Amino acid sequence: MTATDPALTALAQRWCALSLLHGRIEAHIERALESGHGLSVREYSLLDVLSRQHSGPGGHLQMKQVAGAVVLSQSATTRLVTRLEDRGLLTRYLCATDRRGIYTDVTEAGQKLLDEARPTNDSALREALDEAAKNPELAPLVAVVEGVGAPV
Repeated sequence: MTATDPALTALAQRWCALSLLHGRIEAHIERALESGHGLSVREYSLLDVLSRQHSGPGGHLQMKQVAGAVVLSQSATTRLVTRLEDRGLLTRYLCATDRRGIYTDVTEAGQKLLDEARPTNDSALREALDEAAKNPELAPLVAVVEGVGAPV
């Protein structure tokens, strides 16, 4: 196939549309979270991921797992954890069974902020999807996003 292959051109256009949809949604949510709660999308995502940990087997995530869940490098995730720890929203401690492992938990203040921010996040997501659905190029992607995981 060549660079001017119609199939590759169509694929590239669909990828650009998906990237555009993601960017618009993230920007809309970012503005809502920042103005309402002083949180970035990444900070919200990190708090959300860490709040879902549990004390059972495999319940605590290693930093590389957290990084994968929030789509950041390990070093960027560590910096983000440090910022949230400095704000009193997270706490770190050594793993009792592996002294090399460091766990991160959401503090009571972090959970309170997350609980307050969750409706803002959800509402902003809905608004961004509704707005994107008005664009003929993005509407099919919105339909896919809305359909993922929906009961059949």
